[in-house]
Amino acid sequence: MFLITSKDIPQLRNGADVLLRNFLELFGIIGVYGYGFLLLSGFLLAYFIQRNKWKEIQISLPYLFFMFVESVIWAGGLFWIMKLGHLLFLMNPNTKIIIQRVVLSIGAGIYEEFIFRLLFIAGFSYLIVFVLQWKPIGSKIVAVIASAVVFSLFHFIGVLGDQPNVSLFMIRFLGGVFLGILYCFRGFGITAYAHSMYDLFLLILGIVH
Repeated sequence: MFLITSKDIPQLRNGADVLLRNFLELFGIIGVYGYGFLLLSGFLLAYFIQRNKWKEIQISLPYLFFMFVESVIWAGGLFWIMKLGHLLFLMNPNTKIIIQRVVLSIGAGIYEEFIFRLLFIAGFSYLIVFVLQWKPIGSKIVAVIASAVVFSLFHFIGVLGDQPNVSLFMIRFLGGVFLGILYCFRGFGITAYAHSMYDLFLLILGIVH
């Protein structure tokens, strides 16, 4: 993030980033220092909550490597789905500087999976079980479909959004379902990495062509 200038950060936005920033700005958290302080606070909170378990945790480099490889494979699956719908180039960063586009590509995967999969699916499925007393599998199916609908619709909102288009909606919906199912079976880490790898694939293709 610090490889790009701080004055560019407010303009270099992906969709989910807009939601997060607008939400944080309601509480007066603005600017790169405000976001950085919030991120640091989150790390410290996580550390103090889990510090007693850290002695039992070992970081396995082979595990991280295979996690990365799996994410690349799933990114290939998402690439294939979007290619079938002739909608590979979902991102259109408003910058020509490569490092800024890389930051946006990685950030889009993390931000969007954090909002539309981690928060939405987990929260909505819990709400369905709590209120309607559904079984977990039924609530997860509904939550995945609902998150895919919201994920697709969100790309048409705002001044940088696309014009309403049924074909665009459907292919993004299918992509959202794919990522939602991946989240349910493989977790947030794999899903966020896969989304980021997919965006990086597009970035590389855009540079090559």
